[in-house]
Amino acid sequence: MQTRTLGTTGPQVSALGLGCMGMSALYGGADRAESIATVHAALEAGVTLLDTGDFYAMGHNEMLIGEALRTAPAALREQALTSVKFGALRSPDGEWAGYDGRPAAVKNFAAYSLQRLGVDHIDVYRIARLDPDVPIEETVGAISELIEKGYVRHVGLSEVGADIIRRAAATAPISDLQIEYSLISRGIEDSVLPTTRELGISITAYGVLSRGLISGHFTHDRQLAANDFRAHSPRFQGDNLRHNLDLVEALRKIAGQKGVSVAQIAIAWVLSRGEDIVPLVGARTRERLDESLGALDVTLDAADLAAIEQAVPADAAAGDRYPAPLMAHLGSK
Repeated sequence: MQTRTLGTTGPQVSALGLGCMGMSALYGGADRAESIATVHAALEAGVTLLDTGDFYAMGHNEMLIGEALRTAPAALREQALTSVKFGALRSPDGEWAGYDGRPAAVKNFAAYSLQRLGVDHIDVYRIARLDPDVPIEETVGAISELIEKGYVRHVGLSEVGADIIRRAAATAPISDLQIEYSLISRGIEDSVLPTTRELGISITAYGVLSRGLISGHFTHDRQLAANDFRAHSPRFQGDNLRHNLDLVEALRKIAGQKGVSVAQIAIAWVLSRGEDIVPLVGARTRERLDESLGALDVTLDAADLAAIEQAVPADAAAGDRYPAPLMAHLGSK
């Protein structure tokens, strides 16, 4: 397994991480046994970074990962690194209720995550979205206190802009910023990515296949369950979807010329953007995991990158990446 380091202060991790959210929430139903088998297969392949959030199905995802780690061989369990997002508030019916970055809440969230995951420490801990009522210095300071007590190893950030990154980094060493980055979500290139590179902070990129939109497996006529986030995502609606799938077909031609899948070339493109970027692949099955891991063997030369840029230029996607109410919580659009 190829490896990369999260920033100048963070841990060495596999070049691809496993995003586990879809095993519990937001993309319709998932098979628990297959999800656990996929986590095991990822660990066996050398994937070390497992990403979750304490609010994914209200703790279900952490308990799922905890079960996967508990039932994995000891050697694989010991190599796993946990990346946890906290702070998102939910009601019993699943509605979103804002974010809580108060120091007391940070420590409370961590206590529950440690229990659900069945671990004695969290490797990277980050608030999922900025709490507008709490200075980032206070939230990061609370994580630093958890580090001092051995409950957390590193401070991460999630979906914040350049100003907040600088303020956080002035408070404590930051290993990485988790943020959406893909061929059709390139907003970080303007100010966020230059800032993280200046400060020695890595990017853990989620949404590298844009929630399956540019995986090569999504079709115009696919019916989405009511509890599938994509049923309400602007990029998956009407004319936006048709336009975006036309981009996928242009990408499919390039992938075919290289003898790889659309998903593999899309992931390889993110990998090619720099050693400081670690893509998180949201594979929910061993089949999709195997396909994603194949991206590590794809080499993109200058001609390939130029062809990809021509097929899918920056800002080519139609529709925002989140519905308007959720876009309002993003520090980087």
